[in-house]
Amino acid sequence: MTKYQAHKIAVAPMMEWTDPYCRAFHRVLTRHALLYTEMVASAAVVHGDRQRLLGFRDLEHPVACQLGGSDPRQLAEAARIVEDFGYDEVNLNVGCPSDRVQSGRFGACLMREPDLVAESVAAMKAVVRIPVTVKCRIGVDDQDPEVALDALADAVAAVKVDGLWVHARKAWLKGLSPKENRDIPPLDYDRVHRLKQRFPDLFIGINGGIGSLDEASAQMSHVDGVMLGRAAYHDPWLLAGVDSRFHGAVDPVESRAEAVARFRSFLIERLQDGARANQLLRHVLGLYHGVPGARAWRRRLTVDAVRPGAGVEVLDAALAEIDQLGLDNSLGLGQLELAGAGGR
Repeated sequence: MTKYQAHKIAVAPMMEWTDPYCRAFHRVLTRHALLYTEMVASAAVVHGDRQRLLGFRDLEHPVACQLGGSDPRQLAEAARIVEDFGYDEVNLNVGCPSDRVQSGRFGACLMREPDLVAESVAAMKAVVRIPVTVKCRIGVDDQDPEVALDALADAVAAVKVDGLWVHARKAWLKGLSPKENRDIPPLDYDRVHRLKQRFPDLFIGINGGIGSLDEASAQMSHVDGVMLGRAAYHDPWLLAGVDSRFHGAVDPVESRAEAVARFRSFLIERLQDGARANQLLRHVLGLYHGVPGARAWRRRLTVDAVRPGAGVEVLDAALAEIDQLGLDNSLGLGQLELAGAGGR
């Protein structure tokens, strides 16, 4: 097994969701899960505003950058830049089905070009020391997943890819929207399990429709890692059990209110840097998912955070509403600043 085995749980790269503010909040909940950026086009990395596209804070480690592209030379240059920024991994997107991505000849359409994917991985590995991984689908359109996934895996394994994350669905490039491609094509976990049997020494991680740590644990009997997507975003509290369950470590927070306190300190710093409250608070909307008061929590954050001059008082008011419902949050409002400044 490669050094990449350490990342048993990852939070998937999700466009417009897994920005630096989201990653900072997720890191409050877990110290060990691997966090991913949104997908960044390799051309943008090479020619664009690198600090805006790639900038992140040390608190986010371990963190990986996902690149989209199909030009091996450009991907290699982008990977070198990603490494220079301090990322722990660079990942090639071979799974996104959007029209915009297809027009740039990258994403899921590369499932049809395994040799090009392998050439790109080889070019990236030649210039960086951090792990180079691939995230793919089991196939696209009318491809036979048995043939398509093996072809891609064989190609990248031959050039010593460090890991392969597989979204266990096909992508339909014609006829389905990106949103529909996340739900309509049926999940086929068994196909990914069979891939792992073929490659016992290559890290194989699974993604797609996994909604709880119990489900993730069940998958660990078949693969090396589990990538959580929308479940981790819409119900982020599930991340608070990752460290103890999968890494034998102490979980960083014991209650949702403690998580709020720690994120509160980060919020204040970012507001002082010029960020807007809604840019940060949108990522904590799901913290009380499934418990009494969740709707009031979301409403307060959604409505008040967009008002001119909104600040940390929006977060405090939302937590006060939760406290009034009598939930056991372990921390009252009077302890927020102390907990946020302390840390373990």
